[in-house]
Amino acid sequence: MQTNNEANSEVLNDLVLINNDRIQGYQKAKEQLTDPTDSDLAMTFDEMAAQSRKNVTELQRYVNTDAARTNETTNAGKLYRAWMGVKATFSGDDRKSMLEACEYGEDKAQQAYRDALAEDGLSADARELVTKQKQELKSSHDRIKMMRDQQRAA
Repeated sequence: MQTNNEANSEVLNDLVLINNDRIQGYQKAKEQLTDPTDSDLAMTFDEMAAQSRKNVTELQRYVNTDAARTNETTNAGKLYRAWMGVKATFSGDDRKSMLEACEYGEDKAQQAYRDALAEDGLSADARELVTKQKQELKSSHDRIKMMRDQQRAA
């Protein structure tokens, strides 16, 4: 039987990984921007990556340092491969497609957080942190969705 600490570490490590994927996804998205008028996207992508860096730092406080994989992504074979699909779809020439891919990644991040909250073994403190981060990421999701919707209307 897992201890509360082991359950926290396993679940929260998965969230560290999804946030690392998110960082890489937004860095990749920013690299694909070629139009100088996309400075708003570059700034948004920087903010999203910074948000995930903050999330990783907060999550690491609750993760067993022996088990922490702070620089890994879900590439290493974990369940959440959200940003891998996103990164593969960037073509760099279509703002709407890029935002759709980012929204897909944000959907996957929300699913990862929902899955984490469904776990029985999370401590109260860890559950509170995951809930807070999920809400913050939901705001980011909604921001990306709004930007995508503006592109569809254009």
